[in-house]
Amino acid sequence: MSFRSSENQNPNPNPNPNASPTPPSKKQLWLNSKPLAEMLMAMKLKSNPILSLDRTLLLSDELLLKILASISDSQTQRNANSLVCKRWLNLQGRLLRSLAISDWNFILSGRLIHRFPNLNHVDLISATFHSHPNSAILLSHRHLTLHLASDNCSFFQDHAAVLPVDTGLAALAAACPNLRRLRVIGTSEIGLLSVAEDCPTLQDLELHRCTDSVLRGIAACRNLQILKLVGHVDGIYKSVVSDIGLTILAQGCNRLVKLELSGCEGSFDGVKAIGKCCQMLEELTISDHRMDDGWLAALAFCENLKTLRFVSCKRIDYNPGLEEYLGCCPALERLHLEKCQLRDKKSLAALFSVCRNVRDIVLQDCWGLDNAMFSLAMICRRVKLLYLEGCSLLTTEGLESVIHSWRDLQRLRVVSCKNIKDNEISPALATLFTTLKELRWCPDTKLLLPSSLVGITIGKKGGKFFRRTR
Repeated sequence: MSFRSSENQNPNPNPNPNASPTPPSKKQLWLNSKPLAEMLMAMKLKSNPILSLDRTLLLSDELLLKILASISDSQTQRNANSLVCKRWLNLQGRLLRSLAISDWNFILSGRLIHRFPNLNHVDLISATFHSHPNSAILLSHRHLTLHLASDNCSFFQDHAAVLPVDTGLAALAAACPNLRRLRVIGTSEIGLLSVAEDCPTLQDLELHRCTDSVLRGIAACRNLQILKLVGHVDGIYKSVVSDIGLTILAQGCNRLVKLELSGCEGSFDGVKAIGKCCQMLEELTISDHRMDDGWLAALAFCENLKTLRFVSCKRIDYNPGLEEYLGCCPALERLHLEKCQLRDKKSLAALFSVCRNVRDIVLQDCWGLDNAMFSLAMICRRVKLLYLEGCSLLTTEGLESVIHSWRDLQRLRVVSCKNIKDNEISPALATLFTTLKELRWCPDTKLLLPSSLVGITIGKKGGKFFRRTR
């Protein structure tokens, strides 16, 4: 007698495996119907009165984040969303990527990471100083803005009693590992090393009150692409960045694409080191520099430099050396001079010689730029764009003599140059205007009115705006 095992037998064998599935029963259709879902929702709201007041509690955090991201298109709207409830406040904090911190304890207490966990741009300039927000005295500079107390007379001597920045930087780096942009003042080598170790994606760094010793830590920021160094600021703080710091910078940050040196010292050797090591450098800004004579010739080593800017420079280079030793920047396309003293003919001639291949020249609010100084720009034969603004000493004759030598000129913009007159335009200059692709000609802006005031008597000669009525 034999026995069969029934453990692996199917109790309900399907004789036709290819048959279509059984249609849903009426019970299943009723359970999945819309009226039942609405009834279940009503029962859920009735059991929890809070849900009846706030329907957004039924949405998940991920879905509500997408909704808030789509409607938070302005700062006013973001502030309004944060005031709805604590949940919206926390979710709105997750969407924030950029933040300027004014209270240093906000970082040290750990509230920063809890409130804003996804920051990638942090500004610590205001938090570093002992600022007084309720004070009516406001110190505004090109690099910083803060409120001062009326009895704080020692601000300019003790550098605003800088707080321990390194501890805060270490806490910030641990809380924001995805940090990409940072502005800080008064840090040391240790603070920068903390940021470099914990924030490998840091790409944009702005250092105020920088010194040579601080730049030892910046070499660890291997992925740094944009860097701004602020050394000496008149009346606020005095720091020295010399050739030593520029050489350390060049050897450590060889991936730099954009560099700005403000209030920095140095000479030919420091600028040459940057040009030799930073082969990817495309934009260089020199602001209020204190470099030694002869540094201008080192710009020729920046072979891939495309944009060169001078901002608020009292001088360019009093002794640039012989012209045959200056060289030139072969890839340079744009030369920008803003609020600079251009009274030394020798230094300006050397600058235009180094930038002889430039295609765009921008001169804004520069002092001393008369016809003789502007004529030195004729050495630049490839100019396609010229933008003049606030050059009050330049005349129509001086402008015409230069732009006639530029055969490739395509765009001309002249704004607020009071000595350039419309009635002095010669027929040759008028003919040149017709060949340009772009022309913006408003040298005298005193008579110009906003479009909203066109058609009324304000600003017109003989108008009745300043007459009294009795």
